[in-house]
Amino acid sequence: MSREENALHFLDLIKKSRKGKFKIYIGMIAGVGKSYRMLQEAHDLLLTGVDVQIGFIESHGRKETEALVTGLKVIPRRVIFYKGKELEEMDLDAIIRIHPEIVIVDELAHTNVEGSRHEKRWQDVAELLEEGINVISAVNIQHIESLNEQVQEITNIDVKERIPDSVLGLADEVVNIDLTSEELVARLKAGKIYQPEKVKLALDNFFKTEHILQLRELALKEVAMRLGKKVENEFSADMSHIHHERFLACITANEKTPRKVIRKTARLATHYNTNFLVLYVQTPGESADRIPLADQRYLSNHFKLATELGAEVIQVQSSDIIGSIIAVCKERQITTICMGQPAFKIPQIFFSISQYKKLIDYMAQGKIDLIIVS
Repeated sequence: MSREENALHFLDLIKKSRKGKFKIYIGMIAGVGKSYRMLQEAHDLLLTGVDVQIGFIESHGRKETEALVTGLKVIPRRVIFYKGKELEEMDLDAIIRIHPEIVIVDELAHTNVEGSRHEKRWQDVAELLEEGINVISAVNIQHIESLNEQVQEITNIDVKERIPDSVLGLADEVVNIDLTSEELVARLKAGKIYQPEKVKLALDNFFKTEHILQLRELALKEVAMRLGKKVENEFSADMSHIHHERFLACITANEKTPRKVIRKTARLATHYNTNFLVLYVQTPGESADRIPLADQRYLSNHFKLATELGAEVIQVQSSDIIGSIIAVCKERQITTICMGQPAFKIPQIFFSISQYKKLIDYMAQGKIDLIIVS
């Protein structure tokens, strides 16, 4: 599909719905040309007579990108004074008031300045869509929540700004912006991505060839999966005869492992085009008056992450953890359980093993799969 056909296809989608349509460009890394492509599309749409305006664009000083802003209407940013500094944010109210047919919103994973109506820019976009404004936006693969651990393993960098996978689920179109590692490194060395003084640092970190290749693979897989899911949702006939997977993530109040379990389960659920559950069994030792404050905080964050990734959170009070898991499996017809590696304590090891055997026996009878997340 040519660039012009791409723009016209999005225009056709717009005409079919009153609620705003949403298009996301996904890149494997900074500098692949997401902002540039959005601006190109804006010019193509402008030539067809569409009212397209820029709500927020971040050029990062790239001359090619800045040149494409010329000729497009730019909605002025909102100036905010925060901790003695003058900062600029996208003016959500101005966009809603002006109500362009299509608005370009860059940096989808951006965290808004404290005091803004929404914490994150993707929440601003969700409001624009509800207002019937069509949005074209962009994000890098490392900002997708359920891929956080994978990106960290590849780059050894914990990306702080992230979007829930459900945001991608809102998109009517997800488009991959792809470059080979050679093309990307050449752009970097030519000063088309960062200033010259930052090039060496970038080459030693995110822009290592092996990192680029792995991030590129993640981006290609993500877009392919989203396309497959869209095709399945829109073009499948009666699906009632098809066996549906049902995933259950079992978590504790630990700091890190539950987040890995939740993200892993979310990825599986997305792959199988289904929803998933997150179960926390609160034992008497973790009751509200006995649980350590830190664990309480971890749990709250786990529940928030699960909700953002589209899970239904189930909290059960019981001293029988295994029995509670089995009960939920029976009630909700679970096909796969995901959990962290069991931690057997020496005084309770025989009891614990017998309990886990009870779970394994039940799973064998019910043909339920078990995934242990390392």
